[in-house]
Amino acid sequence: MSTNVLSTSAAIGFGGVVQEYLWKWENQQLRVVYETLGNGSPLLLLPSFSSVSTRLEVGELAKLLASNFQVVALDWPGFGESSRPSLNYRPEIYQQFLEDFVKTVFNTPVTVVAAGHAASYVLKLAVRQAAFSKIVLLAPTWRGPLPTMGASQQIAGIVRDLVRSPILGQAIYKLNTTQSFLSFMYRRHVFTDAAKITPSFIEKKWHTTQQPGARFASAAFVTGNLDAVHKQSDFLELVQSLTVPLMVVIGESSPPKSREEMNALVALPGVKSVVIPGSLGLHEEYPAVVLEAVEDFLFSNK
Repeated sequence: MSTNVLSTSAAIGFGGVVQEYLWKWENQQLRVVYETLGNGSPLLLLPSFSSVSTRLEVGELAKLLASNFQVVALDWPGFGESSRPSLNYRPEIYQQFLEDFVKTVFNTPVTVVAAGHAASYVLKLAVRQAAFSKIVLLAPTWRGPLPTMGASQQIAGIVRDLVRSPILGQAIYKLNTTQSFLSFMYRRHVFTDAAKITPSFIEKKWHTTQQPGARFASAAFVTGNLDAVHKQSDFLELVQSLTVPLMVVIGESSPPKSREEMNALVALPGVKSVVIPGSLGLHEEYPAVVLEAVEDFLFSNK
């Protein structure tokens, strides 16, 4: 495992130093792209999992944090500019990747700010070892879209296998990543201000979904194959086992089922929380509001 600096022309970022982390999983080398910006104590910034997941969704937040922290934001394996091989994407891959990445890039426990589905992976690693000094979860989720809609594991598995298939899978994936469909999904549960969902914004998201191999990790996420836990009680047990400070940021317009899960989380003793405008994409839609909500927590000594 190694890290290399990439030229700015080789990657599209948010103004930081773009590097690649070469990581092996089952004898297959994956190239993971990450970006570092700012000076100060280290802070790991993790984007959510989604069909349009890239580090650019936390780019504006990274710029705001960079005045006080050395921010590291990454593209998860299978997403963004990182390698997208046709692996059987599952929690074990991402759990091991996160552990190895943190161990390689940082030499002390770091603050971590994680969006969406990254929450369970951060909590699991925090319970297992002293990787993090503070944790901020932004609109945390633990269950993928199809299971949230009530699909059984069997149905979700059939859908996943269909999307992974060579010809039919490509067709299904393209139908579910058209610009009109992406716009619909953003309006439904990602952003709250429709004026921000511009044609150029959606075109950039669409471009991300059309990269070679993009359907494999995306299908795994949508069908629940990246769910690191499968019951609310397991998710809450992780939080109860933490020994580091935790803060949760909730979007006031979050989808009802997701909001119920977040409410159960913040009801636990010792969990700090705040509700701000936005939904599941609050970190991208309202980065300045997010920073204002969490800065006291980030700078406190407790």
